Formats: sequence, structure tokens, C-alpha cells
Amino acid sequence: MIDRLSESEAGPRIEAVATVGNCTYRQADVTDRAAVDEALAGVEPLDVAISNAGIVESAPLLEVTGDQWRAHLDVNLTGCFNVGQAAARLMVARDQPGLVLFTGSWVAEIPWPEIAAYCVSKAGVRMLARSMARELAVHRIRVNVIAPGIVFAGMARHQYETDPAYARRASVVVPLGELGTPEQVAQATAFLCSPEASYMTGSVLLVDGGVSLFQFEERA
Repeated sequence: MIDRLSESEAGPRIEAVATVGNCTYRQADVTDRAAVDEALAGVEPLDVAISNAGIVESAPLLEVTGDQWRAHLDVNLTGCFNVGQAAARLMVARDQPGLVLFTGSWVAEIPWPEIAAYCVSKAGVRMLARSMARELAVHRIRVNVIAPGIVFAGMARHQYETDPAYARRASVVVPLGELGTPEQVAQATAFLCSPEASYMTGSVLLVDGGVSLFQFEERA
């Protein structure tokens, strides 16, 4: 596991992962390519690399600053490029087949109000994955995207609990009638990492409860 937090700060996460398997922790920021290279170089074997780091900051389009725009692209898109390319280079050098998996989003194709920078960055992740999948197939490296909907955890939960406008929209747009759970996303991720998904590359797997089906009404 790689995170920008110090090992002591990441302690609860490490302990949670350790309850289901072995966990080796490396501190690195995905925007720091040298740190990513160093962290991945110590992973052997490297058969699956998942790039999951992301940020989101709400703002109306006309109020998005240059710093906010660059931060979203740096973390959400360039971070995936850094992890994906670094992992793929190691797999090729070791003549080892593998999987690169990115965390995308349903908003890669459906714009959501006041997170334009986030939507654009996730659209870039989709095309990055498809471009990598096409070029890396000859090396037996597959590249896919897991695209969650509105999950009641992490950034989306924080926004749901602190932004009334977001909560009002999110509460009515999911056809299945409820926000997603981390466990549902994890189960889909596990499928993409399993032998059952061995013929999938360049794919985007939506786990969104149907939120991408354009049910965009708000209660009065």
C-alpha cells in the first residue's frame, strides 16, 4: 500500500488491510514520480497495480482557480499516469504479465454540477486507461477502470454531509434508491483483479446504482 501519509498516520488503514492479508506500506505522493518509482521498485512480484488517489473540491465553473484546476489534474490524472506507467515498465522489464487498474468515476462521461475539474480529470483517466490497454496488450498487461457512482464514504460522504445542495441532488438521482457502499466497489474491484476478468482490457466497469442513467430531478 502506498500513501502520502506517514506510516504512523496511516496506521489504522494498515491495520485494516492486515486483517485480511499481508500489507507492506510505502510513503509516496502520486504526483512525485521519483517517489512512485522507488516505492514500486520494491514490490515483487508486481502483478496488480491499483491507482486510487484522488481529490475533489466543489466550485462553480466561473470560480475555479488555476491552482484548483491543476491540483485535480496533477493528482487524479497525472497520478494515475505515474503509477500506471511506473508499474507497467516494471512488469515489462521483468517479463511479467499484469493488471493496471485505475479508479475512475461515473462523472467521466456525465457532468455533475460544480465539479468540472474533477469530471475532466476522470474523463482523462478513462482515455489514459484505454490508450495504455491498446499499447500494453502485446506485453500481456491489461488496463481497466473501476468507475463508482456516489459512494457514501470518503470524499463523497464528506460532501454529502457538508454541502446541502450536493446532498439534495445526490439523494434523488440514483435509480436504485440508495448511495453505494465501499464494499460494493471493493467487490467489483476484486472481480476485475480476478481470473474471471482475464479477457477484459480497456474496459470501464460502472458500479453506480444507475446514477449515470440521467435521473436528474430534485425534490421541491
